[in-house]
Amino acid sequence: MPNYRRAHVPSGTFFFTVVTHRRRRLFDSEANRMLLGDVIRDCQRDWPFEVNAIVLLPDHLHALWTLPSGDGDYSGRWSVIKKNFTTRFLASGGKDNQISAGKEREGRRGVWQRRFWEHAIRDEDDFQTHFDYIHYNPVKHGLVKCPGEWGPTSFHRWVARGVYPAGWACGEHPPPSITEAEDDYGETY
Repeated sequence: MPNYRRAHVPSGTFFFTVVTHRRRRLFDSEANRMLLGDVIRDCQRDWPFEVNAIVLLPDHLHALWTLPSGDGDYSGRWSVIKKNFTTRFLASGGKDNQISAGKEREGRRGVWQRRFWEHAIRDEDDFQTHFDYIHYNPVKHGLVKCPGEWGPTSFHRWVARGVYPAGWACGEHPPPSITEAEDDYGETY
């Protein structure tokens, strides 16, 4: 069995990719997007963290979080978020994907992929690269032509605060220069 190692950086900032089971398009549904937002906010009340950036696509999400001083337990937070989303989703009539008998014996459900991918942010340049990547992701996937056309993203908050121009990575503003690497889910970022 593989030995998965997680970066432990108390008070760190991390980039995450979290994927639905078999890339099911759960977040085409407004109700599911709202439910996930509620679950994340509920988790933040009990286990504080700052969401620096987030984008929710039909079958996955990317997020950039900063944890409080001395705290490095992002894995526990994702566990709570995924578990609570699954519980509420199924209670509201949602159905999970079919899973193997072995996974069922382990208590797993067919809503999320088992793990998530994380990257510890090293410095300001690394932060900016991942911050821009998150906001450009709907364009990268061909869902929209401009980041501002996508609804479930923190891009609009950062435009309102003057961090991005409204037309960033669209038309007169070239797309961000992002170093390409491949994460564990086969997505290039």
